[in-house]
Amino acid sequence: MENYRKKSPSRSESGRSKIAVKEQKTVKKCAVRIIPLGGLNEIGKNITLYECGNDIVIVDCGLAFPDSEMLGVDLVIPDFTYIERNADKIRGVVLTHGHEDHIGSLAYLLKKVNTPVYGTRLTLGLVQSKLEEHGVTAKLSVVKPKQRISLGCMEVEFINVNHSIPDSVALAIHTPTGVLIHTGDFKVDYTPINGDPIDLARFGELGSKGVLALLSESTNAERSGYTPTEHLVGESFEKLFAKAEDRRIIIATFSSNIHRVQQIINCAVKYKRKVAIFGRSMINVVKTATELGYLNVPDGVIIDIDMMDRFTAEEIVLITTGSQGEPMSALTRMAMNDHKKVNINCNDLIIISATPIPGNEKYVTKVVNELMKSGAEVIYEKMYDVHVSGHANQEELKLMLALTKPKFFIPIHGEFKHLMRHAKIAQEMGVDPNNALVAQIGNVIEINGDTMRVVSQAPAGRVLVDGLGVGDVGSIVLRDRKHLAQDGLIIVVIAIEKASHSLVSGPDLISRGFVYVRESEELMDEARHILADALKNCMPDEFREWSVLKMKMKDVLSDYIFTKTKRTPMILPIIMEI
Repeated sequence: MENYRKKSPSRSESGRSKIAVKEQKTVKKCAVRIIPLGGLNEIGKNITLYECGNDIVIVDCGLAFPDSEMLGVDLVIPDFTYIERNADKIRGVVLTHGHEDHIGSLAYLLKKVNTPVYGTRLTLGLVQSKLEEHGVTAKLSVVKPKQRISLGCMEVEFINVNHSIPDSVALAIHTPTGVLIHTGDFKVDYTPINGDPIDLARFGELGSKGVLALLSESTNAERSGYTPTEHLVGESFEKLFAKAEDRRIIIATFSSNIHRVQQIINCAVKYKRKVAIFGRSMINVVKTATELGYLNVPDGVIIDIDMMDRFTAEEIVLITTGSQGEPMSALTRMAMNDHKKVNINCNDLIIISATPIPGNEKYVTKVVNELMKSGAEVIYEKMYDVHVSGHANQEELKLMLALTKPKFFIPIHGEFKHLMRHAKIAQEMGVDPNNALVAQIGNVIEINGDTMRVVSQAPAGRVLVDGLGVGDVGSIVLRDRKHLAQDGLIIVVIAIEKASHSLVSGPDLISRGFVYVRESEELMDEARHILADALKNCMPDEFREWSVLKMKMKDVLSDYIFTKTKRTPMILPIIMEI
């Protein structure tokens, strides 16, 4: 953690940096390779490799959250096979900002590869707490906008951008082949809540000197116009706090949206309310941001959860997780009357300060319905301006293209439709259609200065994390879980005498998730008789080959069950030898 505490490079480091820059100028011009291992044709799991000669720089290392098909899965992380195979070439991991989809997989990577990590102060503060949870140590080095670091034959420059979390940066990667710009997540906000506006001047300078390739985020590529400023949300909060009067206020938002939390705290101070924080991730982020000075919280404003009973409803604001309707989140538990500390009632004003991520709409709707059933007033989505995006809309994406004037363009961070729309925008801005590439994860994209092409495919995909298991849940396990969830299970138990290889007991049937046995006795009795008849007709040799016997039991039972019910439960034969 020693390097994490440093705020600027030492004089000796600065001297080494100058020497490295001089050495870099003598490096023979060679092709640069870009290898996205995540973040394309998906939301989240962002990680991109930049390879030049014998050096590799990793940009971001994020995770994704499981979809409804990934039953029981906790997290989805990238496949690190290519990185492990080339561990001796890795010069460092560079982070653009502190969101889960950009830093969430870092601990899993550092368990496999020992490499330094570079990021801004807040980003590394959030990373440090994650590494401690996993029991991982790493060399963390703080960087600032306008700073440059040398990583092998490449030099990485950090450029200030605006996003929904402070300390976000874009990267200008200076290689012997040319300058590559990796925007990370960004928006153009001329009046940010915290920090300076996006450094458009630096993007323009790089563009005037020549940008070889631009890799720009595509999350909002389908949205026209500009993304509104975060101050708009603050104005809405002001109105809602004034309207609340004697009611308790509960606000659900993303835990990492520190700008949003700051505006809530500002309103709480103005209206003389105390703030209680709910949700593990929210508590951790607020604690880290406050310690590092990114949240300005007057003394006595934030209170412990257990102290809420000492105050009246009009003196309290709750900030909580659960804006996406996550089943185990604090807001969802409140909605289901399953929270130990908070019971929702008609005296509550609840603000969901977020827009549902695609796929989460039904979860959010369920939570809103349950909250309303308890009598609370719920503000959500477009009812007030209680949420603005942290991502660039079309006009801001055009501005980035106009400033950088890239020769080659690769849209990143988005589903396929987002990438395609962004590529179209680039072409409208004058990028040669042959120079705009909608890539796939694992593509090894080679740029030699004159051409850009996919030259090979690196191992890439998703690795599923289930509890402490990493990668031990694959497509077969997911298929079985889905089968069990949809059709249930029937267990068939028989006993065979070891000496004579003859049936001495069974078959007995156990049903789980298929039918309620007491209400389907006739069906189960008939199934048992059919199985018994089939076993009686088996040859002695079949009792010696258990695999054959199990397959016959499954075939006979599944045919009967499907004929009677049109269902296909999983059938698990168990043979005991006595």
